[in-house]
Amino acid sequence: MNDRAWIEIVLQNLEHNLKVLKRAMPEECRMMAVVKADAYGHGAERIATHLERLGVDAFAVATVDEGIDLRKAGIRSEILILGYTNPCRAEDICKYDLIQTLVGYDHAIGLARQGYPIKAHVKIDTGMHRLGFDYADTDSIAACFSILELEISGIFSHLCVADSIDASDVEFTQLQIRRFYELLDKLAARGISIPKTHLQSSYGLLNYPELKCDYVRVGIALYGVHSTPNAQTKLDLNLRPVLSLKSRIAQIRQISAGETVGYGRSFVVQRDSKIAVVPIGYADGVPRALSGGKINVLINGYAVPIIGRICMDQLTIDVTDVPDVHTADIVTLLGCDKTKRITAEEWAEQTGSITNEILSRLSPR
Repeated sequence: MNDRAWIEIVLQNLEHNLKVLKRAMPEECRMMAVVKADAYGHGAERIATHLERLGVDAFAVATVDEGIDLRKAGIRSEILILGYTNPCRAEDICKYDLIQTLVGYDHAIGLARQGYPIKAHVKIDTGMHRLGFDYADTDSIAACFSILELEISGIFSHLCVADSIDASDVEFTQLQIRRFYELLDKLAARGISIPKTHLQSSYGLLNYPELKCDYVRVGIALYGVHSTPNAQTKLDLNLRPVLSLKSRIAQIRQISAGETVGYGRSFVVQRDSKIAVVPIGYADGVPRALSGGKINVLINGYAVPIIGRICMDQLTIDVTDVPDVHTADIVTLLGCDKTKRITAEEWAEQTGSITNEILSRLSPR
């Protein structure tokens, strides 16, 4: 535990979320736990190790080095690299028994030319226009299955507006789904044996639970959080946040009415006040955009505002109305204190972001 600020992980909540999500998944579908970005700031090695003990046998990461770290931590399950990997890393992909996403035909050829047997999944762009083969380029996709150095065990796409239930977004998602399955039919008509499939990420499951694929890639939902506040989903699952963020009061001081606090003198004290300095800031993942009273923290069961500008490694809070407050008292920035809670969704709303970014920025890495 850091002596100035720390993350607390409740593994019982992770176990609860796993059970709830598995019950919502189609029968005979496997969970692929997404642990990229250090498991969204929760600690990839700790999260993956615990999930593997609970029976999860497929993981997804963003980079080859994230996959290597999991192997070195003792993870033995399948590990899919969702992002691009330079073909010059083919030896590492092979050595650490990782599965590489093929993002295009040139990428596939580049990997094969390195001379190592590579396990792979094929990424299909069905309309997001990020990485992947164009869904209409059946020839290039089919050609990958005949490259001897590539062992293709999966094919997938990503639904870019699955988190929305607006009619136009649902229509576009249905279009993506049709494009994917029509491609599979075309490949099968060419005599290609269709490998394992996956389309759903967290919101793909929450809004399109009827889809029957071989995997569901669950990321943010596994950690008990919605990407955005007030999210509306077809499935309303009882998920529990896994992460809390805490620090301690470093100093308490009395400030007279009319004085200012912090950089830029942007906060003017309206009354004689008691303020506390907390040793955590934007370098630790607390967004500077939360400055100026936009969010509360919790101390001794009381909600109190952050005042002034959040600094690189410190922030200040107004504890005037908190009785019996002392140096070293615990400050909860995310999580529960008695009957009150501060959520990552609140941070996301106040910063115009999403919880995926909020949490992944908290990673000690």
